[in-house]
Amino acid sequence: MAVVDVPGVGRAGVPRRDVEARARLSAVGAAKAPLLLARDRSIVVPGPLATAVPSVQRGTVVAVGGAVGAGATSTVLGFAAAATAAGEWAAVVDGSGTLGGLAAAAAGVDLARLAVVRDVPRDRWSTVVAALLDGVTVVIAELPRGLRLGDARRLVARTRERASVLVALAPEAGAWPAEASLRLDARGGPWSGLGAGDGVLEERVTTWEVRGRGHAPRAVTAAPLELAG
Repeated sequence: MAVVDVPGVGRAGVPRRDVEARARLSAVGAAKAPLLLARDRSIVVPGPLATAVPSVQRGTVVAVGGAVGAGATSTVLGFAAAATAAGEWAAVVDGSGTLGGLAAAAAGVDLARLAVVRDVPRDRWSTVVAALLDGVTVVIAELPRGLRLGDARRLVARTRERASVLVALAPEAGAWPAEASLRLDARGGPWSGLGAGDGVLEERVTTWEVRGRGHAPRAVTAAPLELAG
């Protein structure tokens, strides 16, 4: 256990409420605060998803809609791949228990930098997501039913404060009740890989409906997305 000598605190653990001690603490905090340059505020998105979203700004919420198996899983994992490619961490709050390691790896995610949280009670969902935003760059969270607007707004504020990225996954992008900087609706298209009675499903064409601040509504199609959901 490391013992840290905090300026302004006596040996008995009683704070010394003097002006000098508070000033020293403020100076230490300012010196240790991370400096986030303008060029570092965006995270480059790799892979096919870059066709629709070349980069994502820190401190923003992305609402992703689409059923599992229709490209939504590959879409959200694309944001996780962006974080791990930058040497940072990503986390997934997997409410349905359908996320697999093979799908994440196929999407380009560094599994050594991915945390998966399952079996989160509905009444603790927003608390868990908020805690992850405190220390993880990209947090992907499958929305529970009946998410309250107040909880969603608090998560938006936490995302901005921590300069993280919250990716909210729901059957429809409009299910996220609060502000979102970007909304994507994933629509799966035809698969490739099957022949006349033989073959294996390999890749799928996916189209995204893209909306958001600074984004005129448009449809973007990128192929291929490898089998990931």
